[in-house]
Amino acid sequence: MKMERLSTDKIRIFLTFEDLTERGIQKEDMWKEIPKVRELFNDMMEQAYSELGFEASGPLAVEVITHPAQGMVVIVTKGNLDEGDFPEYDEEELLYEMEVTLEESHLISYTFQDFEHVITVSKLLKKYLSEEEGMLYSYEDQWILQIDSEKFDDNLFHTLIALLSEYGETTSLTQSILEEYGKVIISENAIKVINEHF
Repeated sequence: MKMERLSTDKIRIFLTFEDLTERGIQKEDMWKEIPKVRELFNDMMEQAYSELGFEASGPLAVEVITHPAQGMVVIVTKGNLDEGDFPEYDEEELLYEMEVTLEESHLISYTFQDFEHVITVSKLLKKYLSEEEGMLYSYEDQWILQIDSEKFDDNLFHTLIALLSEYGETTSLTQSILEEYGKVIISENAIKVINEHF
């Protein structure tokens, strides 16, 4: 489990599917209210406090985004607690009140240190993907290739993951973060464009 502070009131936590399996949680369990998931969230908040000084108190907005190959990104944002919001609880009883948003992303995101690796993997992917596939971003001196995996069968999905993993690494960066803080290099048809020009 990795975590980073995005602002004074917001953190991002990246969980791999291995992290979940170690705790006996399946991907599908994240959508359910079960004790293991609640325990996982409590552990995440304790770790966020010890590593980042992020104190989870009051209302929290929790956004859970699953990625097919990478795992899950959990974004936790603290809200402001107004007097009288929870009159039935005294301050010591109320640790946090959560509003959870769950999203499932079909985007496979891989980061590459060298543009030559992006070219090489694009040439290999060309024989498996249609020409409309892929988006390419630049973010903090890295290249991020995203591919929508929604229409892939299991065999194709695993083939693509194997090829991408040979040249790059999975990343927890979401499309919204890349669009806000990164630079869009090729907004669509990235595999085709790269193959045509390199």
